[in-house]
Amino acid sequence: MNNLILIILCFIAGVLLHRYKRMPANTPAVLNSFILHISLPALTLLYVHDLHMTGDVVLMAAMAWIYFAMSVAFFWWVGRWMALPRASVGALMLTGGLGNTSFVGLPMIEAYYGHEGLTTGIIVDQLGSFLVLSTLGITVAGIYSSGRPTAKVMLMRVLRFPPFFALVIALCLIPTTYPDWFTIILKRMGDTLAPLALLSVGFQLRLGHLVGNGKKLAVGLGFKLILAPLVIFLLYVPLLGAHGQAIQVTLFEAAMPPMITAAIIATEHELDPPFATLMVAVGLIISFVTLTAWWWLMRGV
Repeated sequence: MNNLILIILCFIAGVLLHRYKRMPANTPAVLNSFILHISLPALTLLYVHDLHMTGDVVLMAAMAWIYFAMSVAFFWWVGRWMALPRASVGALMLTGGLGNTSFVGLPMIEAYYGHEGLTTGIIVDQLGSFLVLSTLGITVAGIYSSGRPTAKVMLMRVLRFPPFFALVIALCLIPTTYPDWFTIILKRMGDTLAPLALLSVGFQLRLGHLVGNGKKLAVGLGFKLILAPLVIFLLYVPLLGAHGQAIQVTLFEAAMPPMITAAIIATEHELDPPFATLMVAVGLIISFVTLTAWWWLMRGV
C-alpha cells in the first residue's frame, strides 16, 4: 500500500510542479536520462543477481515476448487502418506492448497476492518485459524514429543501451556473492526509479493533448488493458492448461498499464511524446479498476 501511495503522490507532484513552474522545462529529459543510466541498471544488477531458475521460468518470461509480438502485429495493422504517422505507430507498439511490470506491477502483486508472489513478478519483469524493452523495444524505436537503420546500427543501439549492458553483467555475476555495502548502494540507487519516473510522467502530462488523441488512446489502452491480457489468458489457461499462483501472477502482470520506461524510450526517439505520456498517465489511472477486475476473474486459475 505504501508503494501505491508513493506512485500516486509522485505523479501528482509532477503535475503540480509543472503547473506552478517550479522546475525548468527540460526536467523530464534530465530525469529520464538519470533513470536510464543509473536507476534501471542498479535495479537490474540487484534483482537479476538473485534470480533462481525453475521449470516455470520459461512460461513466465515468455509472456512478455508473446505480448510484444502481438503488439507489433496489431498496431502495424491499426496504423494502416487509421492512417497513423510512423511516430504514433511506434509509440503505440512500445506503450501498448510493454507493461509496467516493475514499479507498478510489483507493488500491485504484493497488495493482491502477498510477498510470495514477488518472485514470479521479478522473473516476468527482468527476463520478460525488461529484456524485451532492451532488445526488441529499442529496435522498434530505432526503426520508427529513423526509417530503416542497418542491422549493425540496431545492434550497437541495443549493446549501448545502459540497462541491457547492466543485464549482461548481472547474469555473469549470478555465481558471485555481492558484498553488503554494494547491495545497499544498488538498492538505494534503484529506489529512485519509481518516484522519478512518476514525477517525469506527471510533469509531462497535458490534458489538452487528449484533443485529437482520443481514438488512438482508446485503441491503445483497449489493447493493453483488455484485449491482449485476454489473449494471454486464453493461451495459458485453456490451451496450455497452466494453473497455480505463479500463472495467476504472470497473467496479472500481463494486465499492467503501459510501461513508463517505454514512454521514456518513445520520448527519447521522438515517437509522438505527448501521446506516449498520455498512454502511461491515463492507463495508470484506469488500471486501478481493470487490475482489480482481472484479479477477481483469475482467482480460480
